[in-house]
This record gives sequence, structure tokens and C-alpha cells, in this order.
Amino acid sequence: MRYAVSVALAALVAAGSMLADPAANAPKALSPLEADLLRHIDAIETELVQINQDIWTYAELGLQEYRSAARLIGVLKKAGFRVREGVSHMPTAFVAEYGEGKPIIGILAEYDALPDLSQEATGQRKPIVGQGAGHGCGHCALGTAAVGAALAVRSAYEKHGLKGTIRVYGTPAEETAIGKVYMTLDGQFNDLDACLHWHPGTKNRVEYGSTKAVISAKFTFTGLAAHAAGSPDKGRSALDGVELMNVGVNYMREHVKETTRVHHVITQGGGQPNVVPASAQVWYYVRANTHEDVERVFDWVCDIAEAAAKMSRTKVQIAIDTDCHEIIPNLPLSQRLYQHFLKVGPPRFDDADRELARQLQAPLRTEFGLKEEAPLLETIEELPAQPYLPEGGSTDVGDVSWHVPTTGLTTVCFANGSPGHSWQNVAAIGSPIGHKGMLVAAKVLALGAADLLQDATLRDQAKADLQQRLKDRPYTTRVPKGQQAPRSIR
Repeated sequence: MRYAVSVALAALVAAGSMLADPAANAPKALSPLEADLLRHIDAIETELVQINQDIWTYAELGLQEYRSAARLIGVLKKAGFRVREGVSHMPTAFVAEYGEGKPIIGILAEYDALPDLSQEATGQRKPIVGQGAGHGCGHCALGTAAVGAALAVRSAYEKHGLKGTIRVYGTPAEETAIGKVYMTLDGQFNDLDACLHWHPGTKNRVEYGSTKAVISAKFTFTGLAAHAAGSPDKGRSALDGVELMNVGVNYMREHVKETTRVHHVITQGGGQPNVVPASAQVWYYVRANTHEDVERVFDWVCDIAEAAAKMSRTKVQIAIDTDCHEIIPNLPLSQRLYQHFLKVGPPRFDDADRELARQLQAPLRTEFGLKEEAPLLETIEELPAQPYLPEGGSTDVGDVSWHVPTTGLTTVCFANGSPGHSWQNVAAIGSPIGHKGMLVAAKVLALGAADLLQDATLRDQAKADLQQRLKDRPYTTRVPKGQQAPRSIR
């Protein structure tokens, strides 16, 4: 997750940065509270690994994560968390909390899988028989570590006299950027003081950066059916509308910013060639580094769709599934989380882990030209003085970050050089490689959450940082007012 900042914001960051002094981020000795938090995660390591493996096995797609959500909810209830289920009109969304009053610190959990990525935890491509989906983004570990961190804070709550509320958000359908968007629109994050998240990855670093904003929409064209050979003049092809739209969007690509991404799939194209399709649909993602740019490009795409409908003498209906914002980075939170990351240290891999990673890398060298690299990255990247530039991906964590000071981290759970959403990642996250990265993430999140419960100055600094970054940037959305989250995305 990376972020391009304006000149003014860059100046703000440079002025407020503590990174010029390396000693400011040197790891300090653990306090008694911190030592207890880490010990608790070590004590429940076997349970956390089993939770990860269970959700890895369930491999449920977004908005269908019934068993995965129930697995996490069961653990939290057993530990004494109060749980609200089915929040924001999504059956697999939940909010669990422990403690009372302010401050309220949130930890984000995800648990959805991806289609067509079934894979065993081996170094060769080997789909699991009878299973179609797989955790190619590692969300089985993401949700597990978030819950593990909350369990650790809960274990120390009374002993160390903590005050306030620790809250776990179970957010479904991150892969289609739905869960947190609709929870945001429903006000679920409004009373948070700060929020933490993490993601499995190929690097160990605090994610002081951003992502791309994205609007997901379906364009459904309606025409008239007719015999494609006997009476084509009586028909109006909805598929023509889809294809003309796609051609128009392709011509548009030359005239948008290089950081823009527009991609689509045809979800409905007709039944058979000799029937003029009366209905056809194309599903688009429009992405850009800022929400303002996404809005402009999406409006252009909609104009092209309307023009395609006129050209094909059809009609088009536009349905927006979600409107997801880019992450707003937060310097004070990122600096503090980096300090905690240094205390915990990176995942510690052994020769068996490295050998599995080498096996996962092997096809990448022949298929994608991956250079000979270390099988696993085993150090923590320094926190940069400026936010990372955005890469290609999006996450609905962004919508939370527009309302609440938010930061996160990534830990090595995948082979070095492994692409996102790959079978290699499914294998790794179900292996000790993923388990070790997950446990490190749980520890860093636990230290960060407990720190935020206690440090009012840090919370105030984080809030001020967010307000400065969003100055003159109101939160807007193309999701129609009052629209509820879809029950199904496919």
C-alpha cells in the first residue's frame, strides 16, 4: 500500500518526521505489559494456527464467509467479548468488543477467499479436489491475527488496569471492496479513536502509504431478442452495447493518468449465437490514486456506456456495487507501530521454510522471469521519511482511514517475489511460513492496540495528522444513499 502526497503534505511530513534521528525508532526494552502480551500470543500459538488452518480450509468467497466468521466469533465470545452479528445488513459482518468507554481502539479482520485458487500447502501446483476457492491473499491469517491480538489485550486488561474498549471488526468481502465501505456508510467506525490493520505479504514493513481508490459497477444492457439469421433487423443486440462500450473505454485509456487502472469482465453475453442477445452485462473496476480522479474517470466510463447504448439502440442500467477510497496514511501511528515491530522482530524462518519458498519461486522464474532472489525476506524495512507511492491494489481499509486515524503493517507470509492472488500464496499461508508471519503480526497489533489505549497524546497527534491530510477533502461516495450491501457480488 503506497501513497503519493502533495507538495504541501510532503512538507508537513518532513517537518513532523522523527525519522531523521535513527535513535527515535530504536527498539526499547519491553514493559511488563508488553511482555505479558507477547507471552499470551505465544501461549495460544497452537490455537491461532488451528484457526488459520480451519479458515484456510473453508475458503469461502466474499459475503459467503459463514463458517469463517462463525469460527472467529466463537473464539471471541468464549473470551468474553460482546459480539454484534450481521451488522450493516451483511450476515457475515460482526463487531466484537471488550472493556468499556473511551478510548475505543479498533482492529480490522478479514476472512474472504478468492475464486479459482484452490491449492494444497505444497511447493507444486496441486488444487484441492472438490474445492474451487483459495486464500490467495492470506485473509485466513489476517482475521486470525487480528483476533489473536485482541485476545492478548483482553488477557492483560484487568491485570494491568487498562481503560477503554478494544474492538474487533469482522469485515466481509474485502476482495470486492464491500464490507468496510458499507460498514463506514452505516456509521460503524464513527466512535473509534484509532484503528489498526495488517496484511500478509512478501515484505516486513509498516504500511505508511496508500492504495488506489476504486469504483466497482455493473453495466447491464437491454435490447430485443430475434433470430440472428432469419430476422436480425428485428433485433437489438445488448451484447453489441457491451462490446461498443468496451471499445470506447479502450480508446479512453490513452487519455487518462498513467496511474489509472480500468479493467472488466463480461458477466453475461447471451445464450447462443443464433439468438440476438436481449440482455448482456459487463462488470468494471475503475481505479486511481485519489478518489477525486476515480470519480472523474468513472463519469467518463458512464458517458461511454450511454453512448454505446445509443449506438446499439439498446438501454443501459448502471449499478454501483461499491465506491472504495484510497488509504490516508498516518505518520504518528506509523512511527509508533514501527517501534513495536522492531521490538517483536521479523518472522524467524528455518531451512524447511526457505526450501518451500524456493519451490514456490521456481515456476515464477520460468513463467515470469523472476530473478534469483532470497526465498524469504527476513528483515524489517525502515520506515520511510515520505509515504510509499501507491501500487496497483485497493482495499476498503481506505474508507475507514478517511474517518479514523489508521495504520497497519505487512509481514512476510509469502515467498519473495510471489505475485498477489496466486496459488503460491495459498500454499504459503497454509504452511509454517504463513503461520510465523501471522504470529508476528498478532504481536505487533497487540502492542499497538494496548499502547493506543493508554497514550492520549499519541491519539491526539494521530487525529491532527488525519485532519491535516484531509483538509478541504470531504468524503464523498457514489454509492446511492440508503443502498444496502449486496447479498451476492457474483
